[in-house]
Amino acid sequence: MSYSSYSPVWIFTVLFASALVLQLGIELWLASRQARHVMQHRGVVPPAFAHRMTLFAHQRAADYTVDCVRLGMLENVFSALVLISWTLLGGLDALNQALLGWTGPGFIQQLAVLLVFAVVSALLGLPWSLFKTFVIEQRYGFNKMTARLWLADAVKSMLVAALLGIPLAAAVLWLMQMAGSLWWLWAWALWVGFNVLLMWLFPTVIAPLFNRFKPLDDIQLKERIEALMARSGFQAQGLFVMDGSKRSAHANAYFTGLGNAKRVVFFDTLLNKLNPAELEAVLAHELGHFKYKHITKRLWSFFALSFVGFAALGWLLHQAWFYWGLGVMPAMAVNKADIELAVGNNSALALILFSMVISVFGGLFQPILSQLSRKHEFEADAYAVAQTNSQDLANALLKLYEDNASTLTPDPLYARFHYSHPPATERLARMQAHG
Repeated sequence: MSYSSYSPVWIFTVLFASALVLQLGIELWLASRQARHVMQHRGVVPPAFAHRMTLFAHQRAADYTVDCVRLGMLENVFSALVLISWTLLGGLDALNQALLGWTGPGFIQQLAVLLVFAVVSALLGLPWSLFKTFVIEQRYGFNKMTARLWLADAVKSMLVAALLGIPLAAAVLWLMQMAGSLWWLWAWALWVGFNVLLMWLFPTVIAPLFNRFKPLDDIQLKERIEALMARSGFQAQGLFVMDGSKRSAHANAYFTGLGNAKRVVFFDTLLNKLNPAELEAVLAHELGHFKYKHITKRLWSFFALSFVGFAALGWLLHQAWFYWGLGVMPAMAVNKADIELAVGNNSALALILFSMVISVFGGLFQPILSQLSRKHEFEADAYAVAQTNSQDLANALLKLYEDNASTLTPDPLYARFHYSHPPATERLARMQAHG
């Protein structure tokens, strides 16, 4: 069967290319709307915030937002070109053929395909990370990293990714080759277990590799927070302060870990910017996510979607048009005896191509995910207002908006697509209503 005569190949190629162009076009259109809308409202602080934010801070946030949006536009175009190069222009096929010539077919060759692809992809992303950190973040006074620290972080991240990722990749490839037609079910179970293990290890093993954590030593603030957690029925291993200031001036707080390993972490920058009442209100918002089980719901949704994804991959693994349509020549089975051998020699290709397809088609569903996230944020705000003073939460959010240079005037449509948190105007209006 020739490539040209196999019509599903062309259908899939057209669908993939159309979805990629559509996604890129939407992203560029939304980004241009965002930049234009923010600049149009740069000259005047919105009336609802005029008594709380200076014109200088508002304009700084507008400029920072537009710089980030424009960089994102360039990165989106670059990513689309890289994706086309890997697929329709034959980059992944060339990599696969080169490694076949070097190692021969088999498990080692497939693992090498995954590793080389991951390394090249990471290297292609480095210039964007460097520019964002040492140009844009530096320009607005957020970056506190030195080149030495940035390099150390990059090396540590690479080592952690290799230590965790290589065994996982090897196990999945082995299951694809040896576990029969239901390999995808075993691989999904492995994936779920790996993610749960990662969440358990992160606060006590992984995070300390990059930051220092010390117990919160402000006794009055600690008592206030522990009282709030007791009212909310939340138990944690402890309250910790992280030295976020050694990398960035941005402020944050978060919950992390599972079971007995749960902990509350404050950036030291956050403690320097908010008073105790405002800190309590911010933590109450995070506890709202816990109270409404948002994290649990998202985790189960993620596992359910990944189950569907693995099942789809289990079917696509045997479809020749899936490979040909994305510019890759798969290993074909001449008879039933060759099926397992062909699957073993296509496993890495299937994993990589499927991740690319998901990134293209899945991106079209981003507005739905963003809407759900904003709904959860409104619910967490409502819980915080019920537990603390609404004015304290409003003041804390406005301080964080100002210190993080978050624009108060985003384009409404852009926000609907991309904002995981509601715009400040909407959040404050809801708080006032609940208050």
